[in-house]
Formats: sequence, C-alpha cells, structure tokens
Amino acid sequence: MDQFLTDADVRVLGALIEKQITTPDNYPLSLNALVSACNQSSNRQPVVSYGEETVLAAITRLRRASLVRGIQRIDSRVTKYEHTAGDTLDISEQEIAVLSVLMLRGPNTVGELRTRTERLATFESLPEIESTLTALIEREKEPWVVRLPRKAGQKEVRYAHVLSGEVAVDSSDSATTAISATVSPVDDRVAVLEQTVSELRSEVADIRRHLEEFRKQFE
Repeated sequence: MDQFLTDADVRVLGALIEKQITTPDNYPLSLNALVSACNQSSNRQPVVSYGEETVLAAITRLRRASLVRGIQRIDSRVTKYEHTAGDTLDISEQEIAVLSVLMLRGPNTVGELRTRTERLATFESLPEIESTLTALIEREKEPWVVRLPRKAGQKEVRYAHVLSGEVAVDSSDSATTAISATVSPVDDRVAVLEQTVSELRSEVADIRRHLEEFRKQFE
C-alpha cells in the first residue's frame, strides 16, 4: 500500500470485508447498506456516524487504490460496492480476517482475535492467530500490524493495524492513530462529485446499450 488510508477508508474497507463473509446473500453492498455497516453500534470501536458524503469520498479513494470497485447490474440502477483487498494486497483468508477485526474494533489481544474472527475464518488455536499476526507484522515491504507495548497492569499484549498510520497509546491506555491521512471537506466534496460523475457515465452507457438492443428488434 503506497499511502496511509484515512480512518473513514479503513472503516469502509473493513465493513465490506466483514459483510462479504458474514452476509454473502446481501453482498455487494449498496451505498445505504454500506453506510449502515459503517455506523452500526455492535462490533465497532469506535462507533461512528458517517453520512453518505463521507462514505462516498472514502469509496472514491479506495477505488483509486484498487481496493474497492463499484458494480451496476443491468436490472438495477443502484450501484453496489465490493472490496478487492484479497487480490490487490495478496493476502490470505486468515490474514484478512484478523486485519478486518483490527480495522473495525481497534486494538485486540490474541484471545479477543480468536473469538472475534470465528465468523470470518478458521483458526485451530491461539498459536495460529499469533502466526498470522507475525506474518502481518513481518511483511517484506511494510508492516500492516504492530504489537503495542504492554502497559503496567496489562496481562496480555494487544495488536493494532497501521493502515492509517502509526499507533500511539496515551496515558489513559486508549490507542489512537498518531499519523493519519487528513482529508479536507473540499477534498471530500470533490471525491463525491467524481464518484457521481462516474456513476452517471455508467448509467448513460447502460441506457445507450438498452436503446441499441431495442433498435435491433426493428431492423
């Protein structure tokens, strides 16, 4: 990955990964469904309240990074979205399961990851989780996960993703991103406009295709 993702990018990508596995019948996701997936109060840390503009802007950035693509079927005018992280990042099923939990739920211990990845991938033991974490930490190009320093009173080490920058632990023991890509409101609006233009072009192409098929019936 050539650059850090924003927090919104991470939430959108993590939600798509999760829903592909847990609700395959409803996947890919429409914009409304994706907004709901990002904002749900369960299995999310922190809980957010993103609007459509924020999610659309994140989709645009993720599409540029080849991590998300839009799909518009002939029988529907609604564009739906799916992630392409598996192919783009060349990541295993177990690695993407662990990464998605860290993306959606913040820093986790090995035990928490074992429990929270049950619906996403099969892990036979805690050492298998640890092995997957090690692979994400010791990647050849750059780490996607880091081991957080153990603080006084903590019994277990926690792990966090670094897709949106380095992670710092403050005095209250809550992990926050220290380096994160910043996006101004203007950037968000431009990204939304670009997304809208792209979808309108797709709709026009679809209409033209239908018109051509209709004309051929009378030739």
